[in-house]
Amino acid sequence: MRTLRLKTVDAYVCFDIDCPTSVGGTRLAPDVSERETRLLARAMTYKLAVLGVNFGGAKAAIRATAAERNDAVKRYCDEIRPLVEAGTFLTGTDLGTTAEDLVSLPGGDRAGFMHGSHHGMPLDVFITGLGVAVAAEAALGGLDGRSVALEGFGKVGGATALEMSRRGARIVGFSTIYGSVNRAQGFDVEQLLDLRSRRGDRLVEHVRASLKPAADLYTVKADVLVPGARIGVIDEPRAAGLSVRVVAPAANVPYTAAGLAILRNRGIPALADFVCNSGATIGYEGSAATTVAQTIAAVEHKVRELVRMSLAYGEGPFAGAARLAESHLRTWLRPDQMPDGPALA
Repeated sequence: MRTLRLKTVDAYVCFDIDCPTSVGGTRLAPDVSERETRLLARAMTYKLAVLGVNFGGAKAAIRATAAERNDAVKRYCDEIRPLVEAGTFLTGTDLGTTAEDLVSLPGGDRAGFMHGSHHGMPLDVFITGLGVAVAAEAALGGLDGRSVALEGFGKVGGATALEMSRRGARIVGFSTIYGSVNRAQGFDVEQLLDLRSRRGDRLVEHVRASLKPAADLYTVKADVLVPGARIGVIDEPRAAGLSVRVVAPAANVPYTAAGLAILRNRGIPALADFVCNSGATIGYEGSAATTVAQTIAAVEHKVRELVRMSLAYGEGPFAGAARLAESHLRTWLRPDQMPDGPALA
């Protein structure tokens, strides 16, 4: 793995493997670390590989506050433009960045299509949430009447909640940085989305439910848990205490190695993050899809197929998805280029 530190801005690009083209999103946060960025680059390698794409994984990080972001983003785009023009690094949005931030970079045709809207949200955001919902549905054999607990209710969390609800599930708990709430009968997702548009992450303070610490979300009894924050949230203690039937991550690298082992021992399917949240990558890479309907159909088909295949693996769906990805990597990488395993926090 190689880290390129930029010169004009507090930012870096992590390349997971040595190959001609690497792909990954650009994350912006004041506290994003190089370790986190390297793990996310590895997760991207596995996401691309499980989709059969011959690119390496990468991830870029810009360390900036809200007051600094506009200047930082401009400097970042100016400095990475030669890499993008050469096809060495291809990037898109991630936590803290928007399509408008990256519009000056080459490759805008596909990005423009992918950032069209669907159900009132950007298409790439919607199909990421769609993939999470489809993965959970495939694992459980259906979502009608199922209960869901969501960590985070940002862009992807809202899209996931919407698609889960459209398929008959109840959102019985969710959290933001300001706390968590739960209600056995479920929340009205359209009302939550409207509230989020007005209150942001503080929407948890304005629903008719007792506000609890954010970490209490992991004690909610539900059929599906959707980790949707940053890395390593499913560690050993949390994995031991979960009361769920399946974990379907919206965020990257949610598991620690010990947490993943406990879920396997408890018989709780831990779906691979690089499968569940691959919707936007499928959309960007699915060059044959030229309409929104085709893109949505492609995401649904591919995610469902990958979950089905990974669940058939005896060591659990996370390990199964990793083996699928590694089988593809071996078709185009030399043995000395192969990664030493999927990303775990």
